[in-house]
Amino acid sequence: MKVQERQGQKNNYRDFSWQFWPALPLYPFGERRTIRKELVRDTIWTFDQLQGIFYVVVPIRMTVVKLEPGGLLVYAPVAPTPECIRLVNELVAEHGNVKYIILPTVSGLEHKVFVGPFARYFPEARIYVAPKQWSFPLNLPLSWLGLPRKRTQVLPEDSSQTPFGNEFDYAILGPIELGPGRFAEVAFFHKRSHSLLVTDSVLSVSEEPPAIVQLDPYPLLFHAKDKASDVIEDNQANRRKGWQRIVLFALYFQPSMLEVIKWGEVFRNVLKASERSKKAYFGLFPFKWKPDWKQSFDALRGDGRLFVAPILQTLILNRAPQETIHWANKVASWDFQWIISCHFDAPIKAEPQQFRQAFSFLEKYPTVSAGIFSSSSYPLPEEDFKTLRELDEGLSKFGIVPPAREKV
Repeated sequence: MKVQERQGQKNNYRDFSWQFWPALPLYPFGERRTIRKELVRDTIWTFDQLQGIFYVVVPIRMTVVKLEPGGLLVYAPVAPTPECIRLVNELVAEHGNVKYIILPTVSGLEHKVFVGPFARYFPEARIYVAPKQWSFPLNLPLSWLGLPRKRTQVLPEDSSQTPFGNEFDYAILGPIELGPGRFAEVAFFHKRSHSLLVTDSVLSVSEEPPAIVQLDPYPLLFHAKDKASDVIEDNQANRRKGWQRIVLFALYFQPSMLEVIKWGEVFRNVLKASERSKKAYFGLFPFKWKPDWKQSFDALRGDGRLFVAPILQTLILNRAPQETIHWANKVASWDFQWIISCHFDAPIKAEPQQFRQAFSFLEKYPTVSAGIFSSSSYPLPEEDFKTLRELDEGLSKFGIVPPAREKV
């Protein structure tokens, strides 16, 4: 799978502008860059943007697939900035109009918020959404969330009932009831390219920061600091260091290798801070990493490791282990060679058995498929789950979410 990158030509704020950012106020707020990558020649492209909180920034990704009769299918739209739409329209000019737009989740606001605005640029496209959509804090109709009512319909359980069913199979996980809301994901299998499209279910992380994160290295350098007074040189080693710490923040919230400094010490350190601007949070730096922090990242990285995000393991999928395993078995029955996730690395070279093994945390007696012995077969370090386990216990204790079910 050869990857070619393409960015917009213009370089000004208006080209990157996302005016509806207050609907989901995540960094980088109203300015979002886009990188387009061609993964399969004249067939599959990804569009990477960036989002995060407190400089914990990760890629968010849209995938575009060319249909055999001509035209395009869009999986999980990103912010339709002028740059993004121009890059899509370059494909439209060569391969035909956007025919279908897929919203493959019910709970991911970071995906749902873009669908309506994106669809307005392609008035002929039909929108298909995962079943049992909901919104927070009010459960509003999809048309109130900006999705065009006359062009939007729910994905049927049987993929053959869709106009693209001869090219794609899909499997719907959920919805998994979570008390105040629900979780669902629709995995799409593109038969011709042997590619699996997923939203949040499985991930792989790279040792080096992705290209979209390096367009503005400030978040990387911010998290490369060991203390507030550090002056960090912009070089690849420090970018790498910052990225690996960002990954740990994003996946664990507070990994075992991170200490949270007491606020009294944090405020005293502000006087020593190398930068006290608004951009630098006025010198506030409430983190302290242990010397061997990289061990936690290395456990994630492994040898091209494929895994389920810790938050899904701890707070969501363990509420429906049997249903999740059934879904994973169906997905693993497809003959895919590549996985394209909406976050972190893509494409991921992986076999169906590796995908299935990523869900072994839901089994009492997990088995390893014959001939496949990858790091996906082994659990992530339990000590890094401490904060998530405590959060899970608190939410369950107060009845906010249902308790986890027994492994299967």
